[in-house]
Amino acid sequence: MGKSGIARNVPAGPFSLDCTRCPRLAAHLSAVRQSNPDYHARPVAPFGDATPKLLIVGLAPGMHGANRTGRPFTGDHAGILLYETLHRYGFSNQAEATASGDGLVLQGCRITNAVKCLPPENKPLPVEIRECNGYLRAEIATLTPGTALLALGTVAHQAVLRALDRRVAEHPFAHGAVHALPQGMSLFDSYHCSRYNTQTRRLTPAMFHEVFARIRRHLNQRSAAVGA
Repeated sequence: MGKSGIARNVPAGPFSLDCTRCPRLAAHLSAVRQSNPDYHARPVAPFGDATPKLLIVGLAPGMHGANRTGRPFTGDHAGILLYETLHRYGFSNQAEATASGDGLVLQGCRITNAVKCLPPENKPLPVEIRECNGYLRAEIATLTPGTALLALGTVAHQAVLRALDRRVAEHPFAHGAVHALPQGMSLFDSYHCSRYNTQTRRLTPAMFHEVFARIRRHLNQRSAAVGA
């Protein structure tokens, strides 16, 4: 990871490990660093391919996952289903993510969050989501036409739309829904792969796999059309 905090193969941008634009989040991270000195406990950089065909947008770092390891969805329950599914559909070289030095490489995929800092009780405030949206806006602006985006949950879904100046009312969130975006991009929706959703079976592995199967078919069709 470079000085900007961007993961190793993501181009430098406005993201900064030193960001303190949200006072509540900055104070919370400072307290976490005091109680857990071995934790990353800073804004978490995007991770993955520099020119992805798929950008996955989550909510925010988890306390004992990304906030601990410094890599999205790494080391906690939410990452179990995500990385197994990424591997299943050819977006990663391995099915597990345990630590930043575990050898994991994403292929044609990048993972980011709507909010880059750990929020208290995993609940960012609306003002914090808006404040952090500039980073997501800058990241999406680097994507090539035709990129697929996957929003994990309503907050991520709305953050993507806000970053693209799209009206939320015209693109309601629904698990399995697909929304057309500018530049030939598409936004796919899924329930978040959180412990709560998977344990209550609001989101099952089969449901999650079907979303990724649809994304993979979409990307394969686009690739075939471009190569035709």
